[in-house]
Amino acid sequence: MTGAGVCAVLESILAKPARRVVGLSSGTSMDGMDAVLARVEGAGARTSVGILAFETVPYPAPLRARLARAAGSAGVPTREVCRLNVEVGDLAARAAEAVAARAGVTLEDVDLVGSHGQTLCHLPEEIPPSSLQVGESAVIAERTGVTTVSNFRARDLAAGGQGAPLVPYVDWILLGSREETRVALNLGGIANLTVLPRAAGLESVRAFDVGPGNMVIDGVAEARTGGRVRCDRGGRGAAAGRAAPEILEMCLRHPYFRQSPPKSTGRETFGESFVDALLSEAERADLSDEDLLATVTELTARTVAEAILACGSSDPPVDRVIASGGGVHNRTLMGRLAALVAPIPVDAVDAFGVPSDAKEAVAFAVLANETIHGIPANVPGATGARGAVILGQITPGRRP
Repeated sequence: MTGAGVCAVLESILAKPARRVVGLSSGTSMDGMDAVLARVEGAGARTSVGILAFETVPYPAPLRARLARAAGSAGVPTREVCRLNVEVGDLAARAAEAVAARAGVTLEDVDLVGSHGQTLCHLPEEIPPSSLQVGESAVIAERTGVTTVSNFRARDLAAGGQGAPLVPYVDWILLGSREETRVALNLGGIANLTVLPRAAGLESVRAFDVGPGNMVIDGVAEARTGGRVRCDRGGRGAAAGRAAPEILEMCLRHPYFRQSPPKSTGRETFGESFVDALLSEAERADLSDEDLLATVTELTARTVAEAILACGSSDPPVDRVIASGGGVHNRTLMGRLAALVAPIPVDAVDAFGVPSDAKEAVAFAVLANETIHGIPANVPGATGARGAVILGQITPGRRP
């Protein structure tokens, strides 16, 4: 498509006062592709968002296993990464179609897609810093016919940032308050938080990855059951056990927890190798499955709570924690977190009009909308970038 054609595509999208935007995201848990169809109006601080539909398309077991291997092994052939890039793109396109159908519309009614893709490798501390997401945007744009924004991390990395976290800008738009200082907490595979001081401008927003959210809990559950179970559903296993103090303290000594922000992490730090070392220690200590699950659940609750309380000690006191992500469904984790940060209330983001499981997908719908408006949407105070930059790359759809 010519430059004039690309301009025509963007002008046709921007001409609408409200757009239907599909947001696509798959996190470090690698469960599948979350898709939201949102009605997005305006841009920047004046953005308003309405959720029209949410859908998750699970990864087929063989694809999930291949993605986990590619993310956890340095010996994966380049041709396998090539295949995964296209296969994840194809599944993302199917997720976009599925969420449109759930909303009772077709893809012809969708104006824009924002796709984060699936992270295979995130190396913000290496030289040069880098991060790789698969899920080819050309496949999504061709299969759906819809203009697609993707590869959101790369520009922030190029500007000296960590390329993560990316959601703080959206937290500021959707969850900022003039009356309260809030912490927006995402309990995905990795736990990350955004500090939103009351009545704050974007320059005052801070955010970072705390450490493991569900990743280690899921890894232990899967390993101890030979893959039959992939998570501690509802936290029932942890509720039946007792945390082992010695192993918990060993985990808490991990150097990542002592790093100062900006910082971000992923499977490279808390994935298979971390879980394997933990399983070896648990075997030597003769820990039951329930006690090991209680230990790693306490690890997440403790590190998240300490991060929240540390935020409140240096800023205005935290008035409220708003939690999202799959960890919200783990009653044991949420109960421990609430006890550790009391009397600060911990609410699910559902009470603020966004389904907990859909929050990350909503974020990429909003970020895509900012991209086509030419508005920078990274938060240098969170990522460490030298300045604000426009995120993402645009792949035009088939129709102007």
